[in-house]
Amino acid sequence: MTSRLVVQADALAWMACRAAEPATSVVTSLPDVSELGGVSLETWARWFVDAARAVVRWTPDDGVAVFFQSDVRHGGAWIDKGHLVHQAADAEEARLVWHSVVCRKPAGTVSLGRPSYSHMICVARSGARIWSSPGASRGRPPDVLPDAGLMPWSRAMGVLACRAAVRFVAEAAGARVVVDPFCGRGTVLAVANDMGLDAIGVDLAAKRCKAARRCVVPA
Repeated sequence: MTSRLVVQADALAWMACRAAEPATSVVTSLPDVSELGGVSLETWARWFVDAARAVVRWTPDDGVAVFFQSDVRHGGAWIDKGHLVHQAADAEEARLVWHSVVCRKPAGTVSLGRPSYSHMICVARSGARIWSSPGASRGRPPDVLPDAGLMPWSRAMGVLACRAAVRFVAEAAGARVVVDPFCGRGTVLAVANDMGLDAIGVDLAAKRCKAARRCVVPA
């Protein structure tokens, strides 16, 4: 039987206070600028890169970190979150295992607001054993996922995208535990449990933590 632990806390402080256990991987989505309480775009971008670096540092050598990020427009400018994740990986001297594009709407859609795709980027620390493993490509998602799947809430990872990420961390990295330090309402946690892995989520908001403890996804 799988377990799920949801902690109401600041994710960066929570990671700083405890080391990741072996056989742990991260699947997460860092907050938008709109979720950080009125900070400037420049302040948010610095925070985002620092937070992504903290996630990469926290991930154990036998694990990987998968970031699911949707670009946004802010003040007329296009904010490429994939680029920010790459900056964080470079700063930590980590490596990209893969970078997939996930369609949130049908291919060919022209969106005037949030883009119709998301990045799904897998990062491993340079010393991670996954690089020398013959099974490193096992379970890898396709370069383009045509459908993110059901989104249980407006900022959720789609369920199909979650399943693709969790399948990879289980099959290629041997994860037994999936951690989402910015878990929101718990889609990643529910998918991990449904696929036979234990899950740990962290979020600042009490309402989101309550929802994350109850979240279930269709089989």
